[in-house]
Amino acid sequence: REVASANKSLGQFNLEGIAPAPKGQPQIEVTLDLDSDGILHVSAKDKNTGKEQSITIKSSSGLSDEEVEKMIKDAETHAEEDKKFQELITARNMADSLVHSTKQTLEELKEEISDEEKSTIESAVNELEESIKGDDKDDIDAKVQNLSEKAQVLAQKAQEKASAENPEADNGKADEDVVDADFEEVKEEK
Repeated sequence: REVASANKSLGQFNLEGIAPAPKGQPQIEVTLDLDSDGILHVSAKDKNTGKEQSITIKSSSGLSDEEVEKMIKDAETHAEEDKKFQELITARNMADSLVHSTKQTLEELKEEISDEEKSTIESAVNELEESIKGDDKDDIDAKVQNLSEKAQVLAQKAQEKASAENPEADNGKADEDVVDADFEEVKEEK
C-alpha cells in the first residue's frame, strides 16, 4: 500500500553520519535490486560523505498465503483512501517547500519591501503553516494559492535587485548595429 504504516516492515537499517545540511541539499542514492531468487538487496548511499548502508531481504517474510491475500484485498479496498492520503501528503510537501522558500526570500529582501508588504506575506505564511497541520487538502491548496499571490511582490523585488546588481545583463533592447539579410544556400557538387 502507499501508506507506509499499513505495510509490514521487512527490514530496517539506518544511514548514519550524515552532516546537518539545509533542506533539500542532502542527496541519498537508494538502490533496490531484486534478483532471480526473489531476494531483495537494498542499499543507500550519501553522495556527499560516501557513507553507505545496505540490507538483504530474503523471500521468507513470515506471512502465510492467507495473510498475503488479506493484505492484497486490503490494498484494493483502501486504494481510493490511500490515493487521497497520497494527494494530501504531496500538497503538504509542496506547501512546506513554498513556506520555506518564501521565508528565505523574505529574509533576503527584507530591506527592499515595505513593512505592510512584509506583514501581509508573513500573515499568509502563518495561515499556510496552520493549514499544513490539518487534513484538508483543498484548504492547503487555497492557502498555497493565497501565499503565491501575496509573495509576487518578492519575485518582483528579486528581479529588480538582480537587474540593479547586474546592469550589463540584456534588458531586451535591440542592438542598433544588427542588420537583417537574406541568404541563399549554395550546394557544391562533388
